[in-house]
Amino acid sequence: MPASRLPFLLLFASLLPAQTAEEPVADAAAAPTAVVETASDLTEGVSEGDAEGVGVNLLGQADSGAGESRRNENVQFDLIDNNAFKELAIRLGTSATIIDRFAPEKSYFGAELGTPPDSPIHLSPLSASSLHGNLRWAHLNSIFSARSFFQVGPVKPARENDYGASVTTNLWEGAALTLSGSQRRIRGNVNGNVLVPRPDERTPLATDPLLRVKVQELLSLFPDELPNRTDIDQRMLNTNSPQAINDDSASGIFDQNWADSHHISVSYSYLQQRVDAFQLVKIQNPDTTTRSHTATTTYTRSLSADTTLNLSAQFQRIGSLLVQPVDGSAPTVNVSSVLTSLGAASTIPIDRAENRYRYGALLRRDLGAHSITFGGGLARRQTNGFEADTHRGSISFGNAFGNDAITNFRLGLPNTYFVAIGDVHRGYRDWSGEIYFGNHWRASTKLDLSVGLRYELMGAPSEVNRLDIVPYGCDCNNLAPTFGFAYRLPPSLGLIRAAFGIHYATLLPVTYQQGRYNAPGNVKQIIQQPDLVDPLAGFDPSNLAGVQSVRYNLDPELASPYSMQYNFSWELEPSRGWNLSLGYVGSRSPKLLTQWYLNRAELVDGVPATLATVNERRPDTSFAEERRILNASRGYYDAARVELRVPRWRGLTLDGAYWFSKLMDLGTDYTNTAAGNDAWRSRSQTAHDIHGDLKALGRFDQPHAALFRVSYLTPQIGGGSGALHTVLGRWTFSTVSLVKSGTPFNIEIGSDAPGYGNADGTFGDRPNILDPSILGRTIGHPDTSRQRLPREAFGYITPGSAGSLGRFSFRKGPIRNVNFALSRRWSVGQEANLTFRAESVNFLNTPQFAEPSGRFTDSNFNAITNTLNEGRTI
Repeated sequence: MPASRLPFLLLFASLLPAQTAEEPVADAAAAPTAVVETASDLTEGVSEGDAEGVGVNLLGQADSGAGESRRNENVQFDLIDNNAFKELAIRLGTSATIIDRFAPEKSYFGAELGTPPDSPIHLSPLSASSLHGNLRWAHLNSIFSARSFFQVGPVKPARENDYGASVTTNLWEGAALTLSGSQRRIRGNVNGNVLVPRPDERTPLATDPLLRVKVQELLSLFPDELPNRTDIDQRMLNTNSPQAINDDSASGIFDQNWADSHHISVSYSYLQQRVDAFQLVKIQNPDTTTRSHTATTTYTRSLSADTTLNLSAQFQRIGSLLVQPVDGSAPTVNVSSVLTSLGAASTIPIDRAENRYRYGALLRRDLGAHSITFGGGLARRQTNGFEADTHRGSISFGNAFGNDAITNFRLGLPNTYFVAIGDVHRGYRDWSGEIYFGNHWRASTKLDLSVGLRYELMGAPSEVNRLDIVPYGCDCNNLAPTFGFAYRLPPSLGLIRAAFGIHYATLLPVTYQQGRYNAPGNVKQIIQQPDLVDPLAGFDPSNLAGVQSVRYNLDPELASPYSMQYNFSWELEPSRGWNLSLGYVGSRSPKLLTQWYLNRAELVDGVPATLATVNERRPDTSFAEERRILNASRGYYDAARVELRVPRWRGLTLDGAYWFSKLMDLGTDYTNTAAGNDAWRSRSQTAHDIHGDLKALGRFDQPHAALFRVSYLTPQIGGGSGALHTVLGRWTFSTVSLVKSGTPFNIEIGSDAPGYGNADGTFGDRPNILDPSILGRTIGHPDTSRQRLPREAFGYITPGSAGSLGRFSFRKGPIRNVNFALSRRWSVGQEANLTFRAESVNFLNTPQFAEPSGRFTDSNFNAITNTLNEGRTI
């Protein structure tokens, strides 16, 4: 059982003004969401505009009210940049979202797919009429958990304690103070699957004594346990490893109101998470420390009865430290995909500190039927630290030299060695800003119109010591108009809405900072057929001049991606209080970020097409691979959505939605940063006709999706009083069900060597498709995956060619998850309430299977060896 499960058995005491025992919490009945701690809970006291920055990359979060189940912690990702959001989108897909009206002060890039809009930093006024607060405590224990699909043996002991308190009080006339704090301590085991050597594969085959010792060192990193799920794969081991997560948060908000027209709010929040990561194989995952400090001040002035001015300033510091445990310098070792990789990702270690200074102004004025919004913001970002790019080294073993990958591993014969050498500690600075204007006009009793215009700029980044020169200039021509209307038809025909808007994204430092990896300060080599004992034999680290290095080239025209979003909806009232909504939402997103792998080896007369001659066959032999970062992708999205809301009817509340959608792109999607794994996943097979090779369904595409929320409030018993009613009456039963198509996955050859791939020095080749009848299949269960994805349907390619199989031609299994909760609130005296809640996540214990192994050369090709979710928890 993973240690990061959230609390599902909750006992909650609140020192709040009591409601009557017969009256349930209105929100709970209207929208039955699960009481779990999410990013918003952990960032209590943080303004809306900065919650994403501090909350998005924390483990142990889930939104069971949206139908989400617990993620399988064995599906590891680095807690940095927007990786947590991408992991969620890969696991759950997207949600077609219709925005009724685009507010000019917010940016909605990606909102049509369910991304929360980015908001200004202004704090909302805090009001307190009396002393009130709450205490909460939640406990989770593994005795209530079911085994996951692949788990061998009983659920290992695990526990979680989550507790916190908050208090709000008046200090003096016009002054209010809120203080809150919480801690969460998670201790337990992560259960997961790894691929380990068989008993007959645990000794080196190398004959050289030094090489044999080196191979044995690598073999010793695998657990001593032998494969125990050979029914799935001959090397599959289901095992457990301890993980500990500590969360701490504290916040305070002070409000002062004077002269009836002046208001100042000051807030501070602190958030920390420490993860002592699980290691199913030794030094598999990095330990992570994330810290955030956020201080915000907002001054609000009521200039008149219909005019309000907000002025705000904010400072935020986010520190991220990801380090490989035990041996921090050990390289990453990949044995194709037939064995679990050794060592943390090649981007580890990361030691980053980011400071953001933000300033904003917002003026609102009501002029009769017009509501005017005018404002702007300015932000200064400082990013300092060290971020690796194969500085520990990355060794790859694959099918080559007439051997399979594991034989080459035991012989100590790697295909490729990636290594970077140099000082990449940098300090980057950038400015950004926006000005916006909007008018919401209630033109008549039937018609509302809204128009808005945003101007956004992204200044040219710079490195403080001039160690790197970022080649692109200010992106200063970003105009973003918005328009919308709502028109009320005759009563029986309901209400129609439509909206259009252009919305810009922000270039993250992880994109533009890749210039730090270039010569002369840093060189990244790709060494073919290296010596495993001394892969840098003959290389002098003190003299980097003339080394054939990988080159990262930022396009001089690099700019912010943007999207054109549009939607239409028709709202009907089929019965009193019921709401039926029919709608369409779409977008076209030009200038999405991507990274192209260029200067690849070509076929040269008289030079054999082998791995050893890759660097000799490059068009420009003065450097190795060119990785060009540019705005070269484009996204397409269209969705139809129907939603029905039924308010409380005889104790029953229903909210159900279904949407049909299609998502396509030219290689990368709206979350892509053109760096790290994002760049690796979007490789084309060759350096030619890249768009033609990569155009396909988006990796978050899900044609069908449905979400249903149902709650039922039991009636009063015994006239609403007495022991019988207290025990049995007014309980709320709620359930959330999420059903979705699986997202697409890719198939690659798994080797670039001649006889398998095209021998151009870059992985990512796809095989030829020999049986087109299997295209588009869903590969959703380990019992049938090999039959539905037969090896004989594919073939290898020749040097200099590209495989005929398209990108993302198959889907992994669907999502079918049900969460269930039971709750009751009692009044305790005149001033307190007591709430009990029990919740089951993945109530039906339905596995969500990961995609099958997609490397054609490997023996475990087409085998499903993992799940993306955990088993049932109560």
